[in-house]
Amino acid sequence: MKKWLFALIAVPALLVGCGEKKEEALPEPEVPQIPEVEILTPKEVPLNETIELAAHVEQGGKNVDDAVVEFEVWESGKRDEGQMIDGKLDKDGVYKATTTFDHDGVYYMYAHTTANGVHNMPKQEILAGSPDMTQVLPEDEKSNNSMDNNMMNHDNGTSDDTDQTEEKKDEENHH
Repeated sequence: MKKWLFALIAVPALLVGCGEKKEEALPEPEVPQIPEVEILTPKEVPLNETIELAAHVEQGGKNVDDAVVEFEVWESGKRDEGQMIDGKLDKDGVYKATTTFDHDGVYYMYAHTTANGVHNMPKQEILAGSPDMTQVLPEDEKSNNSMDNNMMNHDNGTSDDTDQTEEKKDEENHH
């Protein structure tokens, strides 16, 4: 009786197994590449003139004409007073915005760029006019809100736990 029961179960199972079509493997979804962002803004600019902030965006070797580009600009040591300026597509993957620097200083700019769901944010230093470099501290030594300082503090333990928690929140909000 047990042999019959086994046969009744085994034979249909074998037939079903033999009759199944092998499904074709679905292609894995492509993971978008990190956009390549080349900042085109000059590193030295005059005072009281309209300055063009510009970045060229490519992904997979092709111009990206549907990216979101925001230029974040701030004076050294005054990150909290910075401004976000929307970049507009000019042509061939080049995004532009304008600003004016009204006094000598060292400024920083992030070109926050998102293309096909992937974010990249290259940074550039901009010298406006003729700043007295002896009066300017590097960004990572002067501003507690800079990402460079966050990384330094986490690596060498120079800040207390409260500062690290606040810096982590600030860093997470920036990525």
